[in-house]
Amino acid sequence: MGKPNPRQIARLRRQARVRKRVKGTESCPRLCVFRSAVHIYAQIIDDVSGVTLAAASSLSPGLKDGLKGLKKVEQAQRVGKALAERAKEKGVEQVVFDRNGFLYHGRVKALSDGAREAGLKF
Repeated sequence: MGKPNPRQIARLRRQARVRKRVKGTESCPRLCVFRSAVHIYAQIIDDVSGVTLAAASSLSPGLKDGLKGLKKVEQAQRVGKALAERAKEKGVEQVVFDRNGFLYHGRVKALSDGAREAGLKF
């Protein structure tokens, strides 16, 4: 096994630091984002009961076909809108944003902007 990736270690440290303060409750669940090199994933989680209330990703069956040919930032914005619509169906209007150790720009920011446009408050 080689040396651990210092960028990944730094992200995990940021993730742990943020997660100490950010908790999702039933009234205000946590919107958690994960960004891989190709795809983006987002979930709305109630940490008290340990339940995922809504989820969307660039691989979701309803979204996947509509994302072909778009740039990754545009895909992230569409995923954010889809997540907000699914959350509103479940009655979730207010969330707390968990960037999961990723820097708040690019695809992470685009996802949050898309969710805000569709009516989620955070």
